[in-house]
Amino acid sequence: MRYQISGKQIDIGEALQTHVKTELGETVEKYAGRPTDASVIFSKSGHEFVCECIVHLSTGLTCQARDHANDIYAAFDGCNEKMAKQLRRYKRRLKDHHKDRVEPVELSLGSAYILAPTEESDDDASVDEVGAMIIAETETKIPSLSVGEAVMQMELAHGAVQVFRNEKHGGINVVYRRDDGNIGWVDPR
Repeated sequence: MRYQISGKQIDIGEALQTHVKTELGETVEKYAGRPTDASVIFSKSGHEFVCECIVHLSTGLTCQARDHANDIYAAFDGCNEKMAKQLRRYKRRLKDHHKDRVEPVELSLGSAYILAPTEESDDDASVDEVGAMIIAETETKIPSLSVGEAVMQMELAHGAVQVFRNEKHGGINVVYRRDDGNIGWVDPR
């Protein structure tokens, strides 16, 4: 597994890096079979240290956790516990969903746009029909998943929506968290 351990405006020593690699490696190997890479970012917020950890699995799932504490090691340990809890919760579901899968999840590229509302202006040529200006355009990866895997990915990422290519018929689908707490699924055919 590849590790990227960094600090935002703080120095990360060798001892902390070794601790992170050892502890996170044990946690991920215990609950997930094939991790590909992990990104751990330390920062300081006031008097507390903040640790944010993102682990990518070869199955296409991304698991992330965040914790804060007065000590940098305690912040990482809390983050590692949250990561272990998430992976433990989904271990059975991960195994069931990927039992027959021998290849990693196929990813296709798509465009992602960030739109900002604009003031009403007749001479602004960059405003589209919706009345919003595009302020950022990036590429995003659209995984090829089953509906259950997409819901699991959305929950692991703590997201409100997940766009994916349905493995059964190849069409673009969306799962989202509804206001009533349930999960909605959009399957246009």
